[in-house]
Amino acid sequence: MAFPQTPLDVRTELQIGGVWTDVTADVYTRDPITITRGSADEATSSEPSSCSLTLNNRAGKYSPRNPMSPYYGAIGRNTPIRVSVPGPESYLQLQGAPGSYARTPDAAALDITGDLDLRVEATVDWYSTGNRPLIGKYVTATSQRSYMLRLESGWISLWWSTNGAATLFASQPLPALPRRAAVRGTLDVDNGAGGWTATLYWAESMDGPWTQLGIPFTQAGTTSIFNSTSPLDIAPPGVVNSSSLPGRVHRAEVRAGINGTVVASPDLRTQTPGTTSWADSAGRTWTLTGAEISSRQYRFYGEVSSWPSRWDVSGRDVWVPVDASGPTRRMGQGKKALDSTLRRRIPSDPSLIAYWPMEDDSEATVAYSPVPGVAPLELTGVELGADDSLGGASTVAKVGSPATLRGRVPRTATQGWQVEWVYNLPVLPALQTEIMRVSVAGSAMRTAVVYASTSGIRIEAQDSAGDVLNFAVYNAPQAIADFWGRWNRLAIYTSDNGGGSTRLYASWRDIAANSRYYATTNFAGVQGAVTEVNGAWGSATADMLIGHIAVFNIPAATGASSPPGSGIFAGADDGFNGETALARLTRLAAEEATQVSLSVRGEDALPPSERLGPQRPAVFLDLVEEAADTDGGILYERRDVLGALEYRDRQSLYNQPVALALDYLAPGEVPPPLEPTEDDQKLRNDVTVSRIGGSSGRSVLESGPLSVQPPPAGVGPYDESLSLSLYSDTQPEPIAQWRRHLGTWDEARYPVISVWLHAAPHLIPAVLGMDIGDRLTITRLPSWLPPGLIDQLMRGYTETLGMYDWSLAMNCSPAGPWTVGVVEDRVLGRPDTGGCTLTSGITATATSVAVTSSPGPRWIDSTAFGAMFPFDVTVGGEVMRVTACTGTGLAQTFTVTRSINGITKTHATGAPVKLTYPMRAAL
Repeated sequence: MAFPQTPLDVRTELQIGGVWTDVTADVYTRDPITITRGSADEATSSEPSSCSLTLNNRAGKYSPRNPMSPYYGAIGRNTPIRVSVPGPESYLQLQGAPGSYARTPDAAALDITGDLDLRVEATVDWYSTGNRPLIGKYVTATSQRSYMLRLESGWISLWWSTNGAATLFASQPLPALPRRAAVRGTLDVDNGAGGWTATLYWAESMDGPWTQLGIPFTQAGTTSIFNSTSPLDIAPPGVVNSSSLPGRVHRAEVRAGINGTVVASPDLRTQTPGTTSWADSAGRTWTLTGAEISSRQYRFYGEVSSWPSRWDVSGRDVWVPVDASGPTRRMGQGKKALDSTLRRRIPSDPSLIAYWPMEDDSEATVAYSPVPGVAPLELTGVELGADDSLGGASTVAKVGSPATLRGRVPRTATQGWQVEWVYNLPVLPALQTEIMRVSVAGSAMRTAVVYASTSGIRIEAQDSAGDVLNFAVYNAPQAIADFWGRWNRLAIYTSDNGGGSTRLYASWRDIAANSRYYATTNFAGVQGAVTEVNGAWGSATADMLIGHIAVFNIPAATGASSPPGSGIFAGADDGFNGETALARLTRLAAEEATQVSLSVRGEDALPPSERLGPQRPAVFLDLVEEAADTDGGILYERRDVLGALEYRDRQSLYNQPVALALDYLAPGEVPPPLEPTEDDQKLRNDVTVSRIGGSSGRSVLESGPLSVQPPPAGVGPYDESLSLSLYSDTQPEPIAQWRRHLGTWDEARYPVISVWLHAAPHLIPAVLGMDIGDRLTITRLPSWLPPGLIDQLMRGYTETLGMYDWSLAMNCSPAGPWTVGVVEDRVLGRPDTGGCTLTSGITATATSVAVTSSPGPRWIDSTAFGAMFPFDVTVGGEVMRVTACTGTGLAQTFTVTRSINGITKTHATGAPVKLTYPMRAAL
């Protein structure tokens, strides 16, 4: 027998000494486990997840300072905790570590040398950064490569080798996939046209149907697959330049031939939890390493921040009320801002040997170096903390008149170097003026100097006596114009010119326009090593802004090329201005990977996520929330990974399939209360959006029942003004329009929709598959509610787990405003008229309806557009299905099927006629 006839198998575990320890037996069943996630409604941000339960502490096990506790010294502040229930099927849990995989030995059936078909169904972060093999017979170290299917930072790739060492591959970007999905790659080694063809697909499951990604890859010349001795692995561990795969694998297939013979078919769904070896239906025997077969579905991962011990007056009952929280509670307590993007990025270059950010406060007299062993930058006449206009820096310094700068660089034996910094020169000197000089040892050139004037930009190589070895002047008008009056990066660097000579460069790049110019010369001798960076300035350079001086070792092998050897400044110089929201979240997640996990559910397709303004110094969580707020998606804590966040982008909320379909009349599916709310909590009919540091856009609903007009014509003004991190001044207005669209959606709100799973256990699989932002519907509504469909998005929920009780109270908001137009779609691709009314009144049973469009355009007629029928219109709350339309002018006649939504009524002359599902533009 199963739940609810038997107690619900709720498992509670604490991570003690790095090991998940089952403490279920100590959880009081008298108090249900209560879990909350997400937000209360559309108008609020997600709060930290929470979980409350009660532990039996009669033996003092959960008193952290009790030396007699078996957990003494192993539990305390922020001890990890997780809560799970049994799921409907098993899966392979991969830990994301190099030693976590499933394997079957090499066999003749797996030695596919011709056409190939690989398929995997998994629950993973499809867009995580890095290369993560899914399945393959592919060991790199011993040149035993055959074939492999791999995730690559939001792409899916099919790899193969013809000789065990050299590789071929085909890749396609993934669309916005559900977290559980299937991917597939096929290879036709001889396509009949003298070449090979590789094709990639995705589906909701391996049952299909499969959707082709892009166009097939075709290349001249047939191919083949090397017959290697490698085993077949799920999450192959022996692939160079790859990371291990974390997540769940549900099943996989390897086929010899496209849609051919199945030669391996690990189906983890049917395996008993705890199984370590099994034979699949194709006869392959599989074993596990560092992985497990499990059926647990995790409802909460979090941290126990405190262990308050409580007891009754008799002392016979002692307990600990546990209130655990998700990671944002702890993260919200820290107030240390992340450094500027330049300050964070530059030290990550392994060739860096000296660096002075020059972001010190205004009272500082020297500029600190974060590189060990490098002395501070010596300054005179330089004002620190003077300017904050560069997106990639918190502040920079201003040069006075006179002013000097001296930075001593530890000498290295490496031949080849690069010095780079950011600057803004307000006025270009009329006469040749020194901008910066670099001292060098171990070379015929002892000094490299950059000069600037209205005549050109000059790079000069000088010997130990100060005599010029060689020089070059770049005097193109645009190059000179781009050297001053804007934020630039200037680099002085060398490369091996061959034949015992060195090439010296001065390169400057307009940070905003990304236009680059360079002057170059050469001299006889080796490149040497940097020993000092110097500046000496007068009135001609007064008020020049400067910062982030960095010195790099660039090995001689770099060769004679014009770009600098290190490109670490790129992007970070302007704070990654223009970066998309998903790209910023992905980058921040990679930079903070040791502190927190952040996954992205969505893709930068066309259109991409919103482009952001510069990333300024701020707390990590604030930066993440800033990106989420600008893009308009949902940021929340994951329930299945410890210390993890997830961002669901705005586009993933559009036109969703139904995740949970409820029937009001089915027992237990929709228990009371079900209470529609007609309130103004999220009503916004006058929205102004401002770009931080830029312009604004405004959207006002001027007419209609929710307009700014005073009652009864409208509801009066409900205004909102917000500032967002945006890249350009073209963005505020459409965002304001979208937010006004959300804020004036004319539909009842259902603050709470409950489900009793103990009364409707058949809903358990669907509920376990739901997450924040998913769509749910309710059909067969009672007579006192408007007929039709309740269509909502789940924004958050409170879950209660008892021995014989399991319920969810879901916080919801209307899904309607997230239904957007799809070009050429039969339903969502139809624009409405500019206005249409009934020409004359109709009875409750009439099937011929006369309409007049004003001002137009008219409705399509069934003679010329028969393939586009039927479609639905709404008149006075009744949905009618139009099966035919006659007339080619503004006055037309519909043939209709009545009462599509259960409403039957008469309608008066002049009643508005509207398309039931009009095309609405997405943001």
